[in-house]
Amino acid sequence: MGYEVRLDIFEGPLDLLLHLIHKNEVDIFDIPIATITDQYLAYLDIMKALNIDVAGDFLVLASTLIHIKSKMLLPDSKEEQEGEIFNEITRPLLEYIRLRDAAQDLSDRELLDRDVFARHVPPYLQGQLRDEEPQLDVNLFQLIDAFKRIMEQRLPGVQLSFQLEKWSVKEKTEIIIAHLKEKGSIFFYELFTEDRSVSEFIVSFLALLELVHMGLVKVFQPTLESDIRLTASFGGNEENGNVGSNGQTAQIDH
Repeated sequence: MGYEVRLDIFEGPLDLLLHLIHKNEVDIFDIPIATITDQYLAYLDIMKALNIDVAGDFLVLASTLIHIKSKMLLPDSKEEQEGEIFNEITRPLLEYIRLRDAAQDLSDRELLDRDVFARHVPPYLQGQLRDEEPQLDVNLFQLIDAFKRIMEQRLPGVQLSFQLEKWSVKEKTEIIIAHLKEKGSIFFYELFTEDRSVSEFIVSFLALLELVHMGLVKVFQPTLESDIRLTASFGGNEENGNVGSNGQTAQIDH
């Protein structure tokens, strides 16, 4: 019997493109199309191997990248190639960044009764807040990078392929929630300390994505160089880890 877990992708194809640009430390106005295209397709292959449902807009951007990469092999003028890259890739990225930053700016504005309070933070708590580690957002593709590193360390040379085994995503979500109830927070690599097979690694990773999607787990990095950490984001009303903080039941297709 086939097995597939359908999850909403937290980020879109432009987020993946920006992730690759930052990862390769290249200029958005000087994108190495051949390199970025190959890496973009490699991420899609990983997402498919993990049985993550890839939305159509990911495939549309993939075809655009492949088209531009193939045209670069033709004897067109450099100006024409650069113009096409700007119109098809760079311009949409710049517009996306502008809209994303504007949305973030609106979200960060103080709202009465949400961010604005008459009472100030007591001095004895201000020191504690200053000592707290900053939390950097971790996106889906950073999680995939971390998962790839763990796979290469624990099972070097093994190709990602999923086969139905004794573990289910539901069972793994319950295990993760149990660990978080006990410790409050854990490191990303701790999810896989007891995993033995490729399929079990994949199920654990999918279980984490499901919990993040449900709002039961938050994922962050204290610094860019530190390990990814998971923190509990649930109260005491869950039943076996199947109900999110908004009371919505997770849907997992078998």
